[in-house]
Amino acid sequence: MLFRICTSLAVAAAALAAAAPAAAGPRPGPPTGSRLVLTRVAEAGGGAATVELTCDPDGGGHPQPSRACADLSRAGANPGRLKPADRYCFLLYKPVTAQLRGVWRGRSVTWAHTYGNSCEMNRATGVLFDF
Repeated sequence: MLFRICTSLAVAAAALAAAAPAAAGPRPGPPTGSRLVLTRVAEAGGGAATVELTCDPDGGGHPQPSRACADLSRAGANPGRLKPADRYCFLLYKPVTAQLRGVWRGRSVTWAHTYGNSCEMNRATGVLFDF
């Protein structure tokens, strides 16, 4: 009797395994490549600078692409979420606008913010706009 129950269970398990859908191969993750254009524009004749930043793999014309990509990764590609550095800036009003646009891990991103001066911008965004 015990042999018949064990045999019946084995047959049932084999039938269930055969009825289960075949396991699919590894699922592709989200796109990882990122290509961004970073721009800083100083008002009142201060000039402008633009650089390309690529991530996954890190590169482009940015002087510190690995650090910039790591910072953006922690912030979800939103420079406004970066933790500001712990340093003081002079209270000198020379506005500068930082802009980011492009593709981050498969999705379109756009961000811009005007700071009181370049020190405030660098304090808030770290190496991201330090070019």
